[in-house]
Amino acid sequence: MSTPSDRDAALEQQDLPPSKSELKRQMEHLQKLGRQIIELAPEIRARLPLSDDMLAAVEEMGRIRANEARRRHMQYVGRVMRSEDIAGIEAAFLAMEQEEDLRNREFHLLEQTRDRLIAEGDDFAGEIMAQYPDIDRQLLRQLIRNARRERDAGKPPASARKLFRLLRDVSGL
Repeated sequence: MSTPSDRDAALEQQDLPPSKSELKRQMEHLQKLGRQIIELAPEIRARLPLSDDMLAAVEEMGRIRANEARRRHMQYVGRVMRSEDIAGIEAAFLAMEQEEDLRNREFHLLEQTRDRLIAEGDDFAGEIMAQYPDIDRQLLRQLIRNARRERDAGKPPASARKLFRLLRDVSGL
């Protein structure tokens, strides 16, 4: 059973403002997030929920060349980040990361499909033609034959790359 003094101490702990170390960690996190935003391409940055002040600070960072001025401006970016929707920005970063992971998985599946087409040939090609009825059947078979010849001769895989591009195009990636 807790004593009244234990409860009072617990209540006092809850009422205390964050420590100086905690504030510094939060500020460093905001600066790091600001640095990530600055490094993004403008079309990707447009997907983030940023205020006009933050966009102006990011744009200004592109014009600053001196190291010390860049360091000071990063501190300013960290201060501006305090008023931003951090949860929304982090959620947007997470969504972009998940999109990239999904795209990478799809590319790996296409690479596996290409390798299987080269290894198995016409049996698996029939499945691909059924899956993608719009695929150029003659070109598909020709690329498979050429990729096999290149592989057997130890030549660079030009036809395998073309086969991958064909699969990528018909799959819509």
